[in-house]
Amino acid sequence: MRVLFYGTPPFALPTLEALLASHEVVGVVTQPDRPAGRGQRLTPPPVKERAIAAAVPVLQPPRLGDPGWLEPLRAFGADLAVVVAFGQILPKAVLDVPARGSINVHASLLPKYRGAAPIAWALIRGESETGITTFQMDEGMDTGPILLSERTAIRPGETAGELGARLARLGARVLIDTLARLDTIVPTPQQHGDATLAPRLRKTEGHLDWREPARALVNRIHGCNPRPGALTRASGGRLTIWRARAVARSAGDIAPGTLIAGAGGVCIAAGDGAVEPIEVQPENRRVVAWPAYLRGARLRAGDRLGPA
Repeated sequence: MRVLFYGTPPFALPTLEALLASHEVVGVVTQPDRPAGRGQRLTPPPVKERAIAAAVPVLQPPRLGDPGWLEPLRAFGADLAVVVAFGQILPKAVLDVPARGSINVHASLLPKYRGAAPIAWALIRGESETGITTFQMDEGMDTGPILLSERTAIRPGETAGELGARLARLGARVLIDTLARLDTIVPTPQQHGDATLAPRLRKTEGHLDWREPARALVNRIHGCNPRPGALTRASGGRLTIWRARAVARSAGDIAPGTLIAGAGGVCIAAGDGAVEPIEVQPENRRVVAWPAYLRGARLRAGDRLGPA
């Protein structure tokens, strides 16, 4: 099958690799190069780099809504488009360019978590499972009829980055299965009344409020790893907590955010229970283990952490 591929970040790479191995990828559409790193050098998206290595033509439209892009897309002569974390809304005219339409690989069990950040929000909201859904795209945001889906359990302590890597591989497999069965699959309309949203994460989503229950705080910490990071404030400036676990604490009138001594070491009192950080990063410093940070910052039980 002649496939036109839309994708941008590393999450899209396993599906692109699978398509390169099993179908004819006639073109790749990805986001424009962006400034990145300390020097803000113009950097190509990972999907572009892989496409160039595979000698596949690349388009980088700033806005696919501009009508001038339709002819270059038609020139690929694709039977089907596959879209994985592309980063732009595709207008109907673009969706209809391939003869067999456009299929999206989405990192949730639709209709739950429609939007740009389904993996992070599944973790933040404490889900025990998630999955991959392939669906026939329409003009809505992740609203088209479902083709295939596959579930996977969320592992204890898993971060959004780790879960995303697993789902990327699962998505590639589900997409190849979808294409193999495309002539026999009966699309299933989504139950729109059951839909939930997963909008792009703002930096403030990572700001920790120690009045929340410990489990909710740990979910937020892992859901915001690697982006945007879960922040609190300590005596030396902002502190990013990358990994943590929820632990019980003894009853008592302890202000949330207070460092307290627990059975396993110093932890942070929450609205219910306590949070024991595992990996943290002081402002403008490298990632360190929590006990090492406490020694370096000279923090001890009774000290308090504040809002980011």
